[in-house]
Amino acid sequence: MTGGRTTGEERPVLQAVGLTVGYRRRGGDVPVLRGVRLTARAGELITLIGPNGAGKSTLLRTLAAAQPPLAGQVLLDGTDLTDLTPRHRARRLAVAFTDRVDAGMMSVGTVVGLGRMPHRSWLGRESARDRAAVDRALADAGVRHLRHRMLAGLSDGERQRVMIARALAQEPAVLVLDEPAAFLDVARRVELAAMLTRLTATTGVAIVLSTHDLGFALRRADQVWLVGAGGTVTADAPEDLAWGGAIARTFTGPDMAFDDASATVVVADDGPPGASVRVVAEGRLRQWAEHAVRRAGCTPTAEGGSRLLRFLPGAPCDWLLEETGTPGEPPVRGTGFAALVRHLRGSGAPSGAVARPHPPQR
Repeated sequence: MTGGRTTGEERPVLQAVGLTVGYRRRGGDVPVLRGVRLTARAGELITLIGPNGAGKSTLLRTLAAAQPPLAGQVLLDGTDLTDLTPRHRARRLAVAFTDRVDAGMMSVGTVVGLGRMPHRSWLGRESARDRAAVDRALADAGVRHLRHRMLAGLSDGERQRVMIARALAQEPAVLVLDEPAAFLDVARRVELAAMLTRLTATTGVAIVLSTHDLGFALRRADQVWLVGAGGTVTADAPEDLAWGGAIARTFTGPDMAFDDASATVVVADDGPPGASVRVVAEGRLRQWAEHAVRRAGCTPTAEGGSRLLRFLPGAPCDWLLEETGTPGEPPVRGTGFAALVRHLRGSGAPSGAVARPHPPQR
């Protein structure tokens, strides 16, 4: 690996040039993505996103030389992948796919050590550098405590992290990951995101990974490769893709919409026209009040609105909701966000979570 980020941001390590990916069939080629042009630079974290079946895994496998392109080139350090020997390629490019690996009765440490094979001599002897690389990979992937466990006895999530550690042990310039967080719980996903961000910052490795976690892709990535309709791939900074509407166009449907505030896809608001609620609150209270309003199928606003939601001082979640278009009607008072959601949905509030008319305050 390189010693850190200096001018690495401008140095391409992996490129797709006029690439067409797909499958070769007896009756003819079946292209999935056409005319793909992409550049991964040293030190970048790149996320590949798009709907299911759009071709993300096919593109990743082609970039990693796991299947040949139908047209165009994949360049590693400026050299066509097809011109490199497997040994040379493995020294610069590592992959970890979601396919289950049958490692028999091998221990985690032995499996991770396989990542050092491209660097060893023909005698296959382990060097001090090999041992250091394996130790570092185990630590970076968060599986050092599993070193002496048998791979066959691990959970799917643990096995996934071990495969990432094996790829890291290769000390690659480019690391390609297919859904690395697919089998991880929330805490492990956060640890994975921190690990990947740290690796790009400290080693200069370029990491390309596919993910269904849109929030992670937009918050953490230096670049997003967006697979859209019509077999196209658009590459840009996450903010540019979101601001230009490309994310919304790809992930908007009858029941879903892209939410700029949360940088993720949410259930589309389906409240009646004009069901807007002006939320008068600050900080976390405002954040979760707006969350509850959206969940009820209404739209929170900073001004205007057909309803006004206020919170009583000194109480953590006692609220008043009044109809702004009906003068003289007393506001409804409730306790807790559950009662608020039920009231906004029109079902009232059961015993224990009150929602009742409240006389105007003097």
